[in-house]
Amino acid sequence: MNIRPLADEERDRVIAAGLGLARLPRDDGSFYLVAWDGDAALGHAHLALTDPPEVQDVEVLERHRGRGVGSALIAAAEEEAARRGYDRLTLTVSVARPEAQRLYRRLGYRDAGTPARRVTGTVQIRTGPLDVDDTLLTWEKPLSISRPAVRRTGGSDEGGSP
Repeated sequence: MNIRPLADEERDRVIAAGLGLARLPRDDGSFYLVAWDGDAALGHAHLALTDPPEVQDVEVLERHRGRGVGSALIAAAEEEAARRGYDRLTLTVSVARPEAQRLYRRLGYRDAGTPARRVTGTVQIRTGPLDVDDTLLTWEKPLSISRPAVRRTGGSDEGGSP
């Protein structure tokens, strides 16, 4: 499995595979990460570069669920956020999705201390209007910020070898 940011020329293939890409188009620097098996799209996760960043719209094709695709997408989003210097990643999860809650808990996400939020009404997504009536929980996970490796040249630090 290979996970990479969605390229413009791959959009039609991802949509044809049955993945929604509901958050396109975006002009705010946010992007989709897509899991691929060769040329076949398996799933995606949207990384919103808010402060703190939020992983959204995680979707894995039904025939590929239970194979670690969702976990790998979340890990890729965490790595991308950490690489950009963020110290945590957030997500919202529906109270009606216990399987998603189990996955996120297993991956280290915890309640962010934000009250549950009821969402109702019609939202416009790429594929058309969507009626929503849900209660969302906000969870977060601290990240280890990636830093470039320090290359030492000569000398020693307090008796250690270079």
